[in-house]
Amino acid sequence: MEIPFYQVDAFTDKLFSGNPAGVCPLNEWLTDIQMQEIAAENNLSETAFFVPENDGYRIRWFTPKVEVDLCGHATLAAGHVIFSHLNYPENIISLESRSGLLTVKRDQEYLILDFPVADFHRVDPPEKLIKALGKNPLEVYCSDDYLVLFGSEKDIISLQPHFQQLSHLDIRGIIVTAPGKDTDFVSRFFAPAVGIDEDPVTGSAHTMLTPFWSQKLNKSELTALQLSERKGKLICKYLGNRVEIYGKAITYMMGTIYLDS
Repeated sequence: MEIPFYQVDAFTDKLFSGNPAGVCPLNEWLTDIQMQEIAAENNLSETAFFVPENDGYRIRWFTPKVEVDLCGHATLAAGHVIFSHLNYPENIISLESRSGLLTVKRDQEYLILDFPVADFHRVDPPEKLIKALGKNPLEVYCSDDYLVLFGSEKDIISLQPHFQQLSHLDIRGIIVTAPGKDTDFVSRFFAPAVGIDEDPVTGSAHTMLTPFWSQKLNKSELTALQLSERKGKLICKYLGNRVEIYGKAITYMMGTIYLDS
């Protein structure tokens, strides 16, 4: 069995930056075990798989360890593949997922993700979280991830978390964020519990970051920078119960995966 494979750098227009994602277009689903094994073999933060469904597609995402409910950068990468390599004729792709209906829209040089907003609430900072991060936060919020607020961009850059300790927290990931110097806000994302110590650029985290900073700054359109080693730039719009996340993508590699039938 031969499976087409693309590796795409998402949230960037330059190779070797942004967040690399695997993309596997399928005519029909592989088994869950096969998709998990492919994602583990790729050893990227996420690999996206999609199949045609109705007038669009159904999409799923796997880290090297688990299937996840939502992934932004791999959805952006999948949209890039569908538009640029599969010659999709329309300007909006509909994608059914475990997180409901998602869309990717082509708008000049940008691809625009339309995602549901994450629900979150403020919590007392867990002692294990503070110890693992090695720094006291100003505020902590909780959804599928922790959102941890610090005072400055310098705080975010200087963090050296203890990943093994973070992996024991009963949560998907940890978003750390602060006001930016040249952007509205900056962030980093740690998810060792699902096999990703630090994710280069995390679209799904911005379903929580966008409403959070929109309320803090009293503005609906925001600029964002994720301060991983590879870095990624995003434009985010808060639409109430949805967010739009603007990004670019570039193909790094095309190939074929060979599976025993």
